[in-house]
Amino acid sequence: GSCPLTRCHVCLALLSFRFSPRDYGFCMSALLLFCLASLFYQWNGGAPRILIELRQYLGESTFVDDHGPYPPRVLPFPSQVVYNRVGKCGSRTVVLLLRVLAERHQFTLVSSDIHNKTRLSKHEQVGLMRNISNLPKPFLFTRHVHFLNFSRFRIEQPVYINIIRDPISRFLSNYFFRRFGDWRGEQNHLIRTPGMKDFERYLDINVCILENYPECSNPRLFYIIPYFCGQHPQCREPGVWALERAKKNVLENYLLVGILEELEDVLLLLERLLPHFFSDVLSIYKSPDYRKLGNMTGTVKKHMPTLRALQVLYQRMKYEYDFYYFIRDQFHLMKKKIGLKSTAPSAPQPSFLLNLPPATQDADLEEELEEDEDLEDAHNWLVQP
Repeated sequence: GSCPLTRCHVCLALLSFRFSPRDYGFCMSALLLFCLASLFYQWNGGAPRILIELRQYLGESTFVDDHGPYPPRVLPFPSQVVYNRVGKCGSRTVVLLLRVLAERHQFTLVSSDIHNKTRLSKHEQVGLMRNISNLPKPFLFTRHVHFLNFSRFRIEQPVYINIIRDPISRFLSNYFFRRFGDWRGEQNHLIRTPGMKDFERYLDINVCILENYPECSNPRLFYIIPYFCGQHPQCREPGVWALERAKKNVLENYLLVGILEELEDVLLLLERLLPHFFSDVLSIYKSPDYRKLGNMTGTVKKHMPTLRALQVLYQRMKYEYDFYYFIRDQFHLMKKKIGLKSTAPSAPQPSFLLNLPPATQDADLEEELEEDEDLEDAHNWLVQP
């Protein structure tokens, strides 16, 4: 064996051979930086931002080098759809369909349970619009709410869709639904209108109309237009201003507004225009299983008012009818552009209501009008789903 002193000399010689002063300086500098970084970490309660960013950059660049960029998620266009459904215009039928479609096509469906708050304060509007915009895309949001102008608050505007129906038909459906519910259960109406007195619940609709009860007079009859006019207070006042603003919003913000009287055509157009959301909707709608569900939403105990009451209603709802005929014309124009032949002929404007004798006619003549069987067909323009 060699002496320990000789071995030490050999080790020192090897160390001096491996590390030059430059390398030694580099190591000491790295150690100093490490110590400073450690102190900085302790003082600030975490890693310096530059180290976090460097770590993220190195991690991302490693993934990109090895695998290429993350594959982008391909979203359908449009990927944000709002259905601000109008009450008693077939919306429950459509929502039942949407639940099936959302599961089948994997899109986010949010159907709000709020049915009695269609008008919102500015704060509520912004809050709701932000919540809608933050939903996972693609999404379809639906609620009974008057038109919301997202772009006014610098939020990305979604695509709107909707369905309306003949105004008198909608009014009658709502009148009896509030009182007697539908086939889903006889007690539903009691839960929905617990404060309604018996004399109100069983009030003859002709009395309501002809004696100007609030429920059968303006402004309550001015119902459909505000859904398209918007949240402005003047949108709730029957008149030309609200009517024209509603038409303008339809042309600028709605992909489609259908009419319930031609629901199958509406579903077919939605399938063409929004395939990611509505593919197969017509086959689902026509399936026996769905028909069983859909039949439960029909209003019970509904009957037709007298022709005189219908005439009064029609005159009170002149703005609603102006809007309805505008929507019907736009819908037919869309069908023509798509090349869709209508499966249901449109009913003509019920001009017979305007030509009836004034309300001061003799009682005998009134009975004659009510009993005239030839006028039964004139009621066919009212849909009774």
